[in-house]
Amino acid sequence: MTGREVELLLVEDNEKDVELTVRALRRENQNGHPRLILLDLKLPKVDGLEVLRVIKSDPHTASIPVVMLTSSTHEQDLVRSYQLGVNSYLRKPVDFDEFHVMVKQLGLYWLVVNRQPPVTEHS
Repeated sequence: MTGREVELLLVEDNEKDVELTVRALRRENQNGHPRLILLDLKLPKVDGLEVLRVIKSDPHTASIPVVMLTSSTHEQDLVRSYQLGVNSYLRKPVDFDEFHVMVKQLGLYWLVVNRQPPVTEHS
């Protein structure tokens, strides 16, 4: 552990979900230098699946883990997310305590336990 804050990109249009996610991760005081993208499926201007497609098709970002964090219950969203290369697909719990536990476990797994390749700059 380096003591530096984790670089995390949260793509979410619901301000309350942003606040809950950030609070849950801060409470756990995650450290290290891996990167992770938490991506909401239902965004107001660009669909989360399109964002995922762009992330996974770009060699600069393709190896960054992407977790779809959504309230969608549509099976086709789940299937399409995995077809486009999502690393994990999670449905947001409505209950705050359940949401907190899920984000805590998510942060622990992806930012502490999981091993990722080193981030390199491509020409």
